[in-house]
Amino acid sequence: MKIIVLDGYTLNPGDLSWEGFEKLGDLTVYERTPADQIIPRIMDAEAVITNKTPITRETLDACPGIRYIGVLATGYNIVDVGAAAARGIPVTNIPTYGTAAVAQFAIALLLEICHHVGEHGERVKNGEWTRCPDFCFWTSPLVELSGKVLGIIGFGRIGRAVAKIAVALGMKALAFDTYQDLSCETDDIRYTSLDVLLAESDVISLHCPLTPENTGMINAASIAKMKDGAILINTSRGLLINEADLAAALRSGKLAGAAVDVVSGEPIRADNPLLSAPNIIITPHIAWAPKESRERLMDIAVRNLKSFLDGTVENAVG
Repeated sequence: MKIIVLDGYTLNPGDLSWEGFEKLGDLTVYERTPADQIIPRIMDAEAVITNKTPITRETLDACPGIRYIGVLATGYNIVDVGAAAARGIPVTNIPTYGTAAVAQFAIALLLEICHHVGEHGERVKNGEWTRCPDFCFWTSPLVELSGKVLGIIGFGRIGRAVAKIAVALGMKALAFDTYQDLSCETDDIRYTSLDVLLAESDVISLHCPLTPENTGMINAASIAKMKDGAILINTSRGLLINEADLAAALRSGKLAGAAVDVVSGEPIRADNPLLSAPNIIITPHIAWAPKESRERLMDIAVRNLKSFLDGTVENAVG
């Protein structure tokens, strides 16, 4: 089997091995693939492995030998799944590799907003503590989380993992999800409506997949329902947020802070309104990327293809 990886660098910048795929066929790995090279590179491929390089209907029309498409991520909107299904081509994804890593990162963003650890560390290195007449100083408000309410929009594996950490920090958690598993409720975690969550949460963290229904769900209207001084965290999908409305809420002080690991267009464009907004942390879509989680992703991707070759399909989408 001829296997082509279109954009392998993000998953494996050199610290992992492609050996698992090499055992399954004739493997070629491209670090990145520009749009005009997609079809030439997979023209003769049987298995295509992609992370963010799109596989469109037109691409499939031009590459009739493709038998399998594996996505090196949980989200699979970069593949025209309907067109693949019409051709009998299974599409698989990696659904569970990053739960611990993303939950940890969401809480790390929250703790950075609350304590400004990086900022204060840099100020010490710049000599400000040395010059300080007092034994301590701080330049930004410091926030204690114990006793506060965390609202989690999207209460799947990652949302539940975030809730567990938050409860360990002394917080209460409110959860909103279209599907409710009431066995997850405890004295410290309960389901509620979206409006109640927006109104009662001190911190709101997004952990839902992007759908046509929730695109732009964080906007001027929903922000108006939030507590004054609330904090917003997004490690899910950038398009869940109307970024102009979030920037306005940060400038006005309606929200005390925000931290996002994802934005509407990635890499972030120079004109993104969040770049000029105050009190926001923007990280470059790295919540998923510890080596441990990338190793799990690689292992699952290899198993997905091996299962296909063995006559079954694991983690099929669509």
